[in-house]
Amino acid sequence: MILSISGVILLGIIVFLFFRKDGLKGSHAVVCGLFGFFVSGTAIAPSIKAGSASLASLLGGIKF
Repeated sequence: MILSISGVILLGIIVFLFFRKDGLKGSHAVVCGLFGFFVSGTAIAPSIKAGSASLASLLGGIKF
């Protein structure tokens, strides 16, 4: 759950920055949001969630 919330916040910030700096139109942001909403209901959603969790654990295990 925490990965989902932080992922949503991170993606929201990225979309906001694109909207403000790179000329992302509001309609593009709506399409991106709807795409994510509809992808979450498909059969590929568990694979995407597992891949993002794996990436998060990989990045979390990096020692500086």
